[in-house]
Amino acid sequence: MNFREINPSPRMLMCPGPVEADPRVLRAMSAHILGQFDPEFTSLMEETQEMLRLVFQTKNTQTFVVDSTSRGGLETVLTGAICPGDKVLIPAFGRFGYLLAEILERCNADVTLIETEWGTVFAPEQIEEELKKKSYKAVACIHGETSTSMMQPLDEVGKICKRHGALLIVDTVATLGGAEVKVDEWNIDACIAGTQKCISAPSGSALISYNRAIEEIILSRKKVEKGIRTVEDIDGKLPQIPSNYLDLAQLQDYWSPRHLNHHTEATSMQYAIHEALRCVLMESLEERFLRHKLNDKALCAGLKAMGISIFGDLENKMPVVTAIEIPEGIDGKVLRYEMLNDFGIEVATSFGPLDGKVIRIGNMGYSSQKRNILFTLGALEAILLKNNVKISAGDGVAAALQVYCCANGN
Repeated sequence: MNFREINPSPRMLMCPGPVEADPRVLRAMSAHILGQFDPEFTSLMEETQEMLRLVFQTKNTQTFVVDSTSRGGLETVLTGAICPGDKVLIPAFGRFGYLLAEILERCNADVTLIETEWGTVFAPEQIEEELKKKSYKAVACIHGETSTSMMQPLDEVGKICKRHGALLIVDTVATLGGAEVKVDEWNIDACIAGTQKCISAPSGSALISYNRAIEEIILSRKKVEKGIRTVEDIDGKLPQIPSNYLDLAQLQDYWSPRHLNHHTEATSMQYAIHEALRCVLMESLEERFLRHKLNDKALCAGLKAMGISIFGDLENKMPVVTAIEIPEGIDGKVLRYEMLNDFGIEVATSFGPLDGKVIRIGNMGYSSQKRNILFTLGALEAILLKNNVKISAGDGVAAALQVYCCANGN
């Protein structure tokens, strides 16, 4: 038998995730395995929690990692904080708003979905108008909707939810580490992110933070497994969380000083997250956000100079994802194939009403680099010219370079 050695082709990941992992993160993952209750390892877990608080910009005690993908993190928080019958409002402006509804409907929540055209976001007044109609337990929404490249402003939404007594649960999977996320200042009660986008670690873990209001709900649903419970473990009065693996009450205990056994921690992935967060904070949040904004500005300038239309309401466009309308004269599948096959660059299509109509270019984390932006613009231009698409040849990279020159004072 002759099985292949793991030796992937080099790729430039310019899609909305996963993106290139920081080399320092990959090196950290090759370190020796420690036992999950080794004091050296639990000390690393505590440091990870502290760094996460800084990145989430929160003082929440309950800030930790779930061994699952971003979707698993969403399901963990939503199925823990929302009980059957609870009324939840979801303002959906793309694919992933519908995912929140899908998760909540499966745990028998009473979901109200409001929608807006893909490529736009909600005005705060639209959300408040709905909250006036009935008493909602929570509002669950997306911060950065990668399917449309739109970013929902949240500062006013948090105030509105507080005014109406509704919890605010936010998916920041695509934005944490690349755009401003202020959990405490924006009155976010629970926040969920992932590792494979702006944090620049491999996919496989979810990052979560939630406040005392959510914690009280979790404790009211707590039921410790019979094999590890003690006389001090008293069952909560609310319905038990339906999942065992995604049981937020037990995960909370696992990450507490008690370290109550729940699962075997993904040691190497914890190394990756610890190193990724350390890299984020070494750069500083302020500098990191400025880097993403500058690279986004250069990318958009290059695209416009080529004559390519950027999709959606540009006032609310994410700095970490750009959706472009596929020019006439080329099929989106051909464009993506040739970008990957000829240049080793991966970009993405979208979903639903945008499938086959837009191409999404990521500008996230370690992939958000000047050379990546310039190379992507050059490759895109070459492929469009090869396929006889009418564009302004040579102007894209030049326009992006001009943005960088101006930023450097040249």
